[in-house]
Amino acid sequence: MPTAPCDILQALDIPADLHADAGMLTGRERSSLDEQGFVLLSGLADEAWLATARARYEELVVNEGADLYSVSSYKGEFHREVGCRRLADLVNKGSMWDHAWLHPRILAVVAHVLGRPFKLSALSGRDAQRGFGRQGLHADWGKRSAGEPFHVVNCIWALDGLTTANGATRLVPGSHVLDHGPDAEMEDCSKDHPRQRVLEAPPGTVVAMNSHTWHGGTDNQDGTPRRTLHAYFCAREHSQQLNQREHLRVRTADRLPPAARWLLDA
Repeated sequence: MPTAPCDILQALDIPADLHADAGMLTGRERSSLDEQGFVLLSGLADEAWLATARARYEELVVNEGADLYSVSSYKGEFHREVGCRRLADLVNKGSMWDHAWLHPRILAVVAHVLGRPFKLSALSGRDAQRGFGRQGLHADWGKRSAGEPFHVVNCIWALDGLTTANGATRLVPGSHVLDHGPDAEMEDCSKDHPRQRVLEAPPGTVVAMNSHTWHGGTDNQDGTPRRTLHAYFCAREHSQQLNQREHLRVRTADRLPPAARWLLDA
């Protein structure tokens, strides 16, 4: 059962309306984040939401067509990736996606890892097609000095089941605390690491990860769907992958409460 809530929101100067107190996480979940660099969260989405999310994902793919692989409008949010469908700027593409970046358990993870005020950096989609998706092991930040805090968290929502056959995420547990990157241990970071774990999970699971942890996608070998949402957060003092204030549409701003706009830094 979750532990009793504490005043983490007040301590981090985070709007209380976001409901992201420490009691949203169990002691085991916090320990996993601290020691392993990630935790698998279940029960954050029901099948009705997942079905709607998958359908909307495909609608966006069709609507964006040739622009699907282009990030010219959202410079810096992510890079082109051969064989992977990528969706950008999902904050502006329907209220249904709010669930992925405003869920209290997600925000509790971010607050626990970063330990200071934070904001949404980007909300995007990624799904590797058959024969593609392998990424080199990497962290989403450079080397940290001794005593330096963590800066980034990624919460990967599995809209479909993640398996070794369809390109599940791999990571190296505990690597978030190391003072070097995977290239210090491997000649080729696209190869398997001896300590890596491939995270198989059913639909609706969230891989909530300290993004200093070495991680990467694997190949989609059988071609089954592996659509994911990436709710990526950073400490408030850093620049966002996508400047949410600059891109926020009027109709999106009008529907969001003040606490959500605070989380966008918009």
